[in-house]
Amino acid sequence: MAKAFGFVAYGGPEQQEFLDRPTPAPGPGTLRIRVVAAGVNPADWKKRQGWFGTDAAPPLVMGSEAAGVVTAVGEGVQGFRVGDEVFGTAPGGAFAEEALLPARATAHKPRTVGFAEAAALPVAAATAHDALDQLAALGLRRGDTLLVVGVAGGVGTAAAQIARGRGLEVLGTAGEGSAAYVRSIGATPVRYGPGVAERLRGVAPGGVDAVLDLIGGDAVREVAGVLRVPGRLVSTADPATAAELGGAYVERDGTAAPLAALAELVAAGTLDPHITARYPLERAAEAMAAVEGGHVRGKLILEMSRP
Repeated sequence: MAKAFGFVAYGGPEQQEFLDRPTPAPGPGTLRIRVVAAGVNPADWKKRQGWFGTDAAPPLVMGSEAAGVVTAVGEGVQGFRVGDEVFGTAPGGAFAEEALLPARATAHKPRTVGFAEAAALPVAAATAHDALDQLAALGLRRGDTLLVVGVAGGVGTAAAQIARGRGLEVLGTAGEGSAAYVRSIGATPVRYGPGVAERLRGVAPGGVDAVLDLIGGDAVREVAGVLRVPGRLVSTADPATAAELGGAYVERDGTAAPLAALAELVAAGTLDPHITARYPLERAAEAMAAVEGGHVRGKLILEMSRP
């Protein structure tokens, strides 16, 4: 049996508990790993709340990104073997001692990248990577100015650094208390709230070349007027408002290619996931409460075992 953390019914934090699950057997196209670290994301509590549907019957393991060591390889899997250090997405849950990863969405971890740093990449950083690729396809180029709405979280932290590495100027809306943090990730902070559009024009009088929205709703409506090129807006949070403003929802790649590229950025020192707290599996509920509170900067990580 393998220990895991999940929920036994859809609803609030009171539905969370530790679960004893049989050690999973990898099917065709999948790997089993001994999880060393897993990332904690807002999507985890949203899944528990039923935001993404309630068709899957609990108990369900929480978490969706993990890094660890391969312990078994399923039929048809090539390029991986037992003992490999890898990271990727875990559709069946990552907050566990053992987890299954689809081989197509799993990458080898460079030796110079830690397990915790690798576990921070498959959701937030990969979302940022895909959104920036989407904006590049819409014409965003080196030297242009990007506005990130809600820059201080996990996706924004990665987006600002990746964008800077691509030669973009980055502005980011955030709370006043996050200004120093926003500067540390290479972006110019602009305080959100009433008057944000005027403050943005003070920093970028000619407007911005693209908007990456990580919040949605009024937060992006209030700044849409500073966008110089209509439609060059991608949202990771609110497809309806993005469409209303002539933009689009993020299109996810879903393969190992962005993960490998992100790991190389970490290895090169271009990207720092900014892990702000690490919790052992036994304190998973605390990590979930921190993320659900909505004011986490950077990434939180659960550490399951030693490498």
